[in-house]
Order: sequence, then structure tokens, then C-alpha cells
Amino acid sequence: MSVNGIGTAGYPAWQGARKTQQNTTGKNFAEQVNNAAVKKGHTVYLKTDDMLYSGSNGTGLSFYIKYAEGSTEDDPTVIAKGVDENGDEFEQTIYINKINPRNASLVEMTALESYMGVDKNGGLTSLPPGTGMMGLNDRTNFMDMFQKQISDMKLLSQKKAAAYYQYSMQAYWDFMNRK
Repeated sequence: MSVNGIGTAGYPAWQGARKTQQNTTGKNFAEQVNNAAVKKGHTVYLKTDDMLYSGSNGTGLSFYIKYAEGSTEDDPTVIAKGVDENGDEFEQTIYINKINPRNASLVEMTALESYMGVDKNGGLTSLPPGTGMMGLNDRTNFMDMFQKQISDMKLLSQKKAAAYYQYSMQAYWDFMNRK
């Protein structure tokens, strides 16, 4: 029995005729990956005992939240420090009682979530997934985001997820109603 078209290395003969392509940069894959990681770079803050929150999102926005000096039970105030999605450092003073979940930034809502101790259901946040691409100065109506997420989860017959987002949304409604 004969097999036609097989070259000496066990591969089709036409493959041997193809010229091997070289990486134009002259670097191996590992070097390229390492260089890309160095160029992009993200700052990560490790949570300490005096922090309410430490984390980041998909844009590169990374920050931590601590109580501000002079913060009181009646006027809880926090400081958020970190780097924005462009790698620029920032610091914000956030007055918890002034946060409006219908027009808030991700940093403000994270401060509110942390202050209130909203259950994160074993995850990283109680906020809807769409917040993962928000930048430092982006503002949105989080209550509308919750409504959409609940609707989407119901449409997908994800009753537990819909119930969780309903619970989370209710926590923020309760906060708005007590003001």
C-alpha cells in the first residue's frame, strides 16, 4: 500500500515548500507578552484594615476608599484615592449623604456600597456588570442599570440573579428614601 503526498517528516509535501515566517520584531512570544504588560501597567491597591474598599475595573480605574478625618455618624465622609483609566492619580472627598444613585459615578457608588455594607453575594460588587467599563468621571443612573439587569435576568430565567439585583437595588432605594 502506498500513501502519496507525504513528505519525509510525515507532513504533506507542500508544507515543506512553505517558507517559515519569522517574528518581525525578533522577540519570542513571552518577551512580547511581558513587554505589553509593562507598557499597559495597572496599579493595584492591597486592602488594609483601615480601608473600606480596594479594587479596580476593566478600564484600569483603580482606587481605595477610607474614612476621612472628621467623618461622623451624621455626616459620613470618605476619601477615595487611586489612578484613573488614563493612569493619572486622583483624590476625591465623598460625602455619603450627598450621593444620588440616579446620577452617580462608580467611585461614589462603590463608596456607598462599602459604607452601607451591601451584601456582594460572594462577588466583588453588588453593582450591575455594566459598571466594569466606567471611567472615573462617568456618571449614570444606577437605578436604571439595576432595572435593566433585573429585566435581563428575568428574560434569561435567572431567578436567583434577578432576586439578588432586586435586593441590591432595594438597598439603594432605602438609602435614597431615608434622606
